[in-house]
Amino acid sequence: MPEVPPLPPGGVASAHTDTFARDNLPPFELWARMDYSPLPELKAYPNRINAARELLDRHVAAGRGSRPAIWFEGAVWSYADLKDRSDRIARVLRTEFGLVPGNRVLLRGPNNPMMAACWFGVLKAGGIAVATMPLLRARELVYVLEKAQVKFALCDVTLADEMEAARARTNVVEHVGYFTRRGDGSQKAADLDRRMAETGAGFEPVDTAADDTALIAFTSGTTGQPKGTMHFHRDVLAMCDCFPRYVFKGSPDDIYTGSPPLAFTFGLGAVLCFPMRFCASTVLLEKFSPDTILETIERYRVTALYTAPTAYRAMTEQAAKRDLSSLRKCVSAGETLPLPTFEGWLDATGIKIIDGLGSTEMLHIFVSASEGAIKPGATGKAIPGYEAQVMDEEGNILPPGRAGNLAVRGPTGCRYLDDPARQRMYVRHGWNFPGDIYVRDEDGYFHFQARADDMIVSAGYNISGPEVEAVLLDHPKVRECAVVASPDAERGFVVKAFVVTRQPQDANPATVKELQDFVKAEIAPYKYPRAIEFVDTLPRTGTGKVQRFRLRQQELDRAKSEAS
Repeated sequence: MPEVPPLPPGGVASAHTDTFARDNLPPFELWARMDYSPLPELKAYPNRINAARELLDRHVAAGRGSRPAIWFEGAVWSYADLKDRSDRIARVLRTEFGLVPGNRVLLRGPNNPMMAACWFGVLKAGGIAVATMPLLRARELVYVLEKAQVKFALCDVTLADEMEAARARTNVVEHVGYFTRRGDGSQKAADLDRRMAETGAGFEPVDTAADDTALIAFTSGTTGQPKGTMHFHRDVLAMCDCFPRYVFKGSPDDIYTGSPPLAFTFGLGAVLCFPMRFCASTVLLEKFSPDTILETIERYRVTALYTAPTAYRAMTEQAAKRDLSSLRKCVSAGETLPLPTFEGWLDATGIKIIDGLGSTEMLHIFVSASEGAIKPGATGKAIPGYEAQVMDEEGNILPPGRAGNLAVRGPTGCRYLDDPARQRMYVRHGWNFPGDIYVRDEDGYFHFQARADDMIVSAGYNISGPEVEAVLLDHPKVRECAVVASPDAERGFVVKAFVVTRQPQDANPATVKELQDFVKAEIAPYKYPRAIEFVDTLPRTGTGKVQRFRLRQQELDRAKSEAS
């Protein structure tokens, strides 16, 4: 194996012979200050870690292989089953596809057992997992494939059309393996299932350094293009040893479920890594609805639920009609938890929702409060392992009661893939700035005020306003447009587009539907503008820049007026 320079802070030789990830990390001086000292678990990590071995294989080695790991549509995979599938996937990647440590592997699939097995298999093989939302279109996939220089892809057969369309538009992908939800070869096109059945059992995970990249997670970028965030094997364990251990306080007897996709780092932790860390089990759901979640809680006697405030609001009225007696703890993230939603769920179930603030750049939750320390209406405090402050633009810490930029640091931090300009915006003064405006009260609790950028958080999804604008501008009837968040009672906020048409006669209801359908066909359907308003001009600065803040304020004022 060729010698690879050690990477800070561990200074340990990498196992990655493909050095793309290392070569495209931001300069070390642009990282936030990392601190592993506050918690004993963080200090105990060795210099060489493979997260798949720690989260999965060690349970089997310790004699816990028969314990249930994944429940799915009435069937169950034990820890031994999951290990066997992921071992075989790793073997296929290495011996048949030719993967070398450090290669990137695109993962495409809904929340099902094989998607989970593929994630573990990639890490075992020394690869870097690049999971993507099932709803992404070819246009979006091409950007991810080229930005991360992805050589291999593992894809659910139900998503083959967009995968092949993306593959045809770029020459970076060398091999695609298709799988079925259970890996049972039930569809002829599922060549990965066949290869797994034919290969040998067992695989020794690659001896990766703790600071080798394990995954690249793409954000919904505020600049119109997603940003790849790079997280190490050490980071995956830190994600599991802070919030779930000290705030959620899980146990091996817990049965998890939730709505966030595995392609979101929120979902990766909530419904896969967190239960695996504690040898608990998880119920994976390919499709989510309030009814589906409630039925799942009843059927599997779920104890731990992770979802967005929108889902809790929708489930509150139905909760009394269901047997939710098994449910022990509920976690909300993805968007701000409104006080009425918290109170309504508490009245219906007797359970206080644990609110959590996290980001893809930080991997998972860093501000929250355990059930006994919740202050209704506040997000919480910095969780064990992290620090948080409210700062002004110069990096000065503001006193309680003053609104400013939330700044956070701890054992995880932002590392953008080949994007030093954005890195300098997210990491300043040694702190990560997630883009939220907060107020800290006298008791140290953080209260959300607003987003500080063009991100739209709708029903738990992060949607980039400029990305939607870029698609709308491709339509021949659109001359100009601006996309902002508009308050909505059900979804928190919705995507609203202000559009200037090329021809005045095109400003009509038929064009609204035409533009909405156009966006749905070009990018993930959940990003489409649910509201479109035609205008003659857009507000601009003296230098010609669109003043989106004026449009956002207009929508806030409208919502307040309608509520009064």
